[in-house]
Amino acid sequence: MKVLITGGAGFIGSHLADALLARGDEVTILDVASDLKVRHQLGHPKFRYVRDSVLNREIVEGLVSWCDLVYHFAAVVGVEHYVGDPYQVLNVNVNGTQTVLNVAFKAGKKVVFSSSSEVYGRSLEVPFTEDGERVLGSTRIDRWCYSTSKAVGEHFCFAYHKMGLPVVVLRYFNVYGPRLDRMDVGRVISIFLGQLTRGAPLTVIGNGEQTRCFTYVEDTVRATLASGATDEAVGRIINVGSDREVSIRSLAEMMIRLSGSRSTITFVPQESIYGESYEDIPRRVPDLRLMKRVLRVTPQVSLEEGLKRTLDWFRGQSVEGSP
Repeated sequence: MKVLITGGAGFIGSHLADALLARGDEVTILDVASDLKVRHQLGHPKFRYVRDSVLNREIVEGLVSWCDLVYHFAAVVGVEHYVGDPYQVLNVNVNGTQTVLNVAFKAGKKVVFSSSSEVYGRSLEVPFTEDGERVLGSTRIDRWCYSTSKAVGEHFCFAYHKMGLPVVVLRYFNVYGPRLDRMDVGRVISIFLGQLTRGAPLTVIGNGEQTRCFTYVEDTVRATLASGATDEAVGRIINVGSDREVSIRSLAEMMIRLSGSRSTITFVPQESIYGESYEDIPRRVPDLRLMKRVLRVTPQVSLEEGLKRTLDWFRGQSVEGSP
């Protein structure tokens, strides 16, 4: 197949590109980011990297007309962006998604849309089912702009699906692994990795009893590949994740133990990190029945094993002097 991945130079997109190339597909990625996470593929005869934006309709039209399948990952992601530049989050995530869907609809190309567990907001209906309620805070709290942008993207997906576009919506739950964000920024695991590397205390927000389910990127990619090839997935929302629930405090303790670091844990109020524009979520656990039944994918990599692989990869990057 000829596959387009918008946002393909990012974390999940780069791993998806590896898997597609490994099975013999032709892959083009469209991304405004540097080529760092896909640099190892730049010489591959079936790989093409286009550095441009999903907001550039002319470029999107050309690439969609070339491909058989679109994986739409391009988005502004990360808590530091939600509270720091909500306009950019909303502009790229909403308007970029509308551009991709409109072009794909006119070209008759299937789209797999990368959504997020953030869509569920602070719902207490755990585990989260794909058709469950969404509970969000005030629009004055910037933290909710990302959740809203992804929900609007999903609405556009289903609006176009009603007009005939084959589309699949995947809601990812806390994906981690090699090539995660730079240490000290982005997601909780990469923040902890940076602190571990320096021997600094791991900063746990609040009392650390809030829970998450972390998904190793290898399992995520298996589900993502299946979504592009499974007819039964079309027109559905499907949670992609692990249902092993772990508290952030336990995660910090596990990472300290696995790394052999002398770091300790320090508890900090969320206001000291993100100011007044952030609200934490007490629990986030997916219902995985659709992933297992429709995509025929079950998580295989345990949290301990996944963290070991991630720690080893980041250590290797530190030794090599890479960013």
